[in-house]
Amino acid sequence: MYPITIPGRVITLRELRPDDAADALAIIGDDRVTHWLSFDSRDHTAAAAMIEGAVTRAQITPRTEYYLAVADTEDRMIGFARLGLTGHQAAKLGYAIVADHWGHGYATDAAHTICNYGFRELKLHRITAAIGPDNAASIAVIKRLGMQFEGRLRDHVYTNGAWRDSLLYSILAPEWTDDRD
Repeated sequence: MYPITIPGRVITLRELRPDDAADALAIIGDDRVTHWLSFDSRDHTAAAAMIEGAVTRAQITPRTEYYLAVADTEDRMIGFARLGLTGHQAAKLGYAIVADHWGHGYATDAAHTICNYGFRELKLHRITAAIGPDNAASIAVIKRLGMQFEGRLRDHVYTNGAWRDSLLYSILAPEWTDDRD
């Protein structure tokens, strides 16, 4: 399934393109954003390599990752949403939005849209998310999705010069609803 476009309520999820590298750098090169992610800020070369790798992996059959641009109404990349397939009918959810667009519901819409695609189209049984314990905004997003707290992963990621725990959340297909706030 390539390429795909998935309309959300206020955003559209679409395949990443090589010309998204500059917009990707505004996300993964910004310490305000990567403070909450599982990796440190990256430079332009790393952002371009990330996009190139995602474009290449999207065309592999069977597809093991849905790493999609979160696009605004002008088709500009303002974030990304990712489902990494992990075993039988399971995936890990990830997402990020450029800092200048925080607080407008884009992360919630992107996460909901990609989870809905995962359950409805990919027939997933389980989607998980690992969130830093201090990331209240992201925890609120996944709670709006109906995800349940499963536990704490100690020293789960090494980022920003230190080990960080993650809080693990999940939702199962029978629990998923397409209802939105």
